[in-house]
Amino acid sequence: MPLFFLVPVLTACITGYFFNKKNLEIAYIAGILTAVTLVVSLFLASWQLQLVLLAVIIFFSNQLLAKINTNDR
Repeated sequence: MPLFFLVPVLTACITGYFFNKKNLEIAYIAGILTAVTLVVSLFLASWQLQLVLLAVIIFFSNQLLAKINTNDR
């Protein structure tokens, strides 16, 4: 399995770190770059990894929605 999709993921991690630590305009650009590189890495990942990520997202989104619904009451 080729691991070239890890390059955008690592780039996203580094720019995400700068986004959290700095309060400058460049940090907002880094945040946008993070989002773009994560989307690119999803396109480059193999279908097995995409399936695992989809399952994780569905699981956590259901938990988040349940938490929001209980806080509204």
